[in-house]
Amino acid sequence: MTDAARKTTIDDAQVEWFSKMAAEWWNPHGKFKPLHKFNPVRVAYIREKACAHFGQDETSARPLAGLRLLDVGCGGGLLSEPMARMGAEVVGIDPAEKNIGIAETHAAQSGVPVDYRATTAEALAEAGEQFDIVLNMEVVEHVADVDFFLTTCAALVKPGGMMFVATINRTLKAGALAIFAAERVLRWLPPGTHQYEKLVRPEEIESPLKAAGMIPIERQGVFFNLLTDSWNRSRDTDVNYMVLAEKPAA
Repeated sequence: MTDAARKTTIDDAQVEWFSKMAAEWWNPHGKFKPLHKFNPVRVAYIREKACAHFGQDETSARPLAGLRLLDVGCGGGLLSEPMARMGAEVVGIDPAEKNIGIAETHAAQSGVPVDYRATTAEALAEAGEQFDIVLNMEVVEHVADVDFFLTTCAALVKPGGMMFVATINRTLKAGALAIFAAERVLRWLPPGTHQYEKLVRPEEIESPLKAAGMIPIERQGVFFNLLTDSWNRSRDTDVNYMVLAEKPAA
């Protein structure tokens, strides 16, 4: 067995944490309320950038038709289902079997075709699977080894494909807003959902991606507007941000 095969991206404590909240995934007023509010801005961003990259019609009812997409750390399927509705062939993976069970049940009730699997990115990479689009949305701050995780996910991107990463910056501002205020004051998330030391700076995303042959092309900040009760894109990447990277065509 190789060193890579022995390594894992899974943080067991994080898997257990989210498994305990699995039943809450599709409750827009429950413990995953922030993700429900975040979904419109990240879905719009993915649609816009993917259509521009692959020459798809963004105004189409199925703008991602013909594209194979992987949603890493899919949870209950909050992103997988919208991607499938837009026509993508979606594989959603999560190491927590409870999350996959919730996702499968909801997809069946909604009539949305998603291939959900209780597995890991490294298992897919070892099997040689590849995708046009790989989503790592709100995942990297919960894995055991960020560099290994991103390197593994880069191998899952087809030549000419793209990867989206969304996470929280490791800054004092993020610690104050995304952890203390969001978890302790506003109670948007259960206390303990995020640990400051596990937050990831943009350069810590981009460096291993570059080493794995990806080309980071954009950083996009995201902020929550209390007045409109909605997430919006921003130039400020100090708290929440997304990184978009592409793999050169063969």
